[in-house]
Amino acid sequence: MLILGLETSCDETSAAVVRDDGEILSNVVVSQLDEHRPFGGVVPEIAARSHLDHLDSVVREAMDRSGVAFADLDGIAATGGPGLIGGVMVGVTAGKTIALSQGLPFVAVNHLEAHALTVRLSDDVPFPYILLLVSGGHCQILAVRGVGDYSLYGSTIDDAVGEAFDKTAKLLGLGYPGGPALEKAAQTGDPSRFGLPRPMYGRPGCDFSFAGLKTAVRQQIDRLGALDAQAVADLAAAFQSCAGAVLRDRCANAIDRFLTEEGVAPTLVVAGGVAANKHLRGVLEDLASAHEIRFAAPPIALCTDNGAMVAWAGVERMRLGLTDGLDFAPRPRWPLDPAVQVRKGSRAIGTDGAAVGQ
Repeated sequence: MLILGLETSCDETSAAVVRDDGEILSNVVVSQLDEHRPFGGVVPEIAARSHLDHLDSVVREAMDRSGVAFADLDGIAATGGPGLIGGVMVGVTAGKTIALSQGLPFVAVNHLEAHALTVRLSDDVPFPYILLLVSGGHCQILAVRGVGDYSLYGSTIDDAVGEAFDKTAKLLGLGYPGGPALEKAAQTGDPSRFGLPRPMYGRPGCDFSFAGLKTAVRQQIDRLGALDAQAVADLAAAFQSCAGAVLRDRCANAIDRFLTEEGVAPTLVVAGGVAANKHLRGVLEDLASAHEIRFAAPPIALCTDNGAMVAWAGVERMRLGLTDGLDFAPRPRWPLDPAVQVRKGSRAIGTDGAAVGQ
């Protein structure tokens, strides 16, 4: 089975051809960092226009690199949401067009599911497992029992951890994108110099909060006034250390809950753009080792948004006969757990009106 995957949910335009044995025949990614850098973040209209400008050539390059023709494909997968709706519409429209013109099945992929399943492409991790999904827009822990079978354990009540990394980096004058810049600065920093809070640490449940940690960094900056290079490095290291401690604490609770509810030892999986942070990977790997369970994370190149993860999700869904009609409507929001219908602020709300993941 050969699947062409298209990813346009945020600020990467990507197309990839993946075979059902896990071989990535091509994975072309065009970043929009230079287009958004002057604004310090992703501008939705600019992102959508950039996808329009680049997607055709990206698909053409992905097909050329793969060495296969459109007639050789077995299906087309495109991110159908969640994400910036203008960009999602570009990818879905292109995917439908290719599927219609070639007489191929179309699969609308949940972007979060693509991240959730990437570790099965790179490491062949069996179900069930615990997923920590961390990126600029998402921060949640889920039990992954199978394709389309997810239970939300907890989510952020304010900022996603990737968003907190980016905003803290901006406060420290580290530029955009902030996450990689902050990680680099932290390498020469002393995490013990500044006492920063660890929101939600030690509390029951699996929810997160990072707004207070970010605010504490700003307050330290206000106290210090002008920052020298060492103060920047020390604050970066302190922030990263506290974020890692919170992630570890929340995942420890998730492991205990999973063992109680599922009765089997899980693999602890981390995915999403923040999963590229080596310090955080090390913290979570140490947690898994302490619980004598397996730890797995996709290669760094597959942590950020890319077409290969969308193509692989298409493979997984097509194996089960799960395809979509050409009347599929792009979705700006699309929770993985069917019990989560809406979001009030950043807190997930269930169909009964109660907060999910408490």
